[in-house]
Amino acid sequence: MLEITNIPTEQTTALTDAVLALVAAACLFYLRRIKQCDAQRTNIWAWFFGLLTFSSASGALLHGFKMPDALHNFMWQTLFLALGFVVVLFVLGAVYDTLGRTAVRRILPVMLAIAVVFYAVNLLFPGTFLVFILYEAIAMTFALIAYGRLALRKRLRGAGLMTIGVLLTIIAAVFQANKDITVRFIWQFDNNGIFHLIQIAGVLFLAVGLRSGLLSGKKITCGPSQKLDSRSSGAI
Repeated sequence: MLEITNIPTEQTTALTDAVLALVAAACLFYLRRIKQCDAQRTNIWAWFFGLLTFSSASGALLHGFKMPDALHNFMWQTLFLALGFVVVLFVLGAVYDTLGRTAVRRILPVMLAIAVVFYAVNLLFPGTFLVFILYEAIAMTFALIAYGRLALRKRLRGAGLMTIGVLLTIIAAVFQANKDITVRFIWQFDNNGIFHLIQIAGVLFLAVGLRSGLLSGKKITCGPSQKLDSRSSGAI
């Protein structure tokens, strides 16, 4: 039987991870409810929110409960594998919005290989989150540039909100990288809890930006006999 941890910062980390999982699940549910014709874009982001839900829920269990070492190690490995693909899907979403679906098909094998390499590195150097932070930082920098330029050029509805979401994700990663940070606001939060709180806001901005773009795309590109063949946003 699992036992709840008695470490205050682990409790708040688990709680904020659980909230992040619920927010990601709500975004996934809402995204699927939008009836539009840009199915590939929707699928990329739906998988992103789905894996984020799984990763956050797994993190809540890992931080919130004491468990046998074998189960703990198995869940951590599964979590890192899911996180690797979460980052890949984020990059694919940014590539789709900037370069189009053809570019996504071309880079998909490369991105999948990168996710596998990330997981292999984690196996070789277990017990550290630094590898994921560096991996995420590179991907988020690309996404920030991509959506920032789309927003400035007004080439994609909702790109400004998504830029804010990416920026918040980067800020969250900066806090997570600093293990000495602790904040007390009713409860005590460490670097992981702060990361989750900022990331929740980032996910909400991403979801609202996606909603704006998908609804706009529905109005502009979809008709009784029309299909969306490519993005019109242009290259980065």
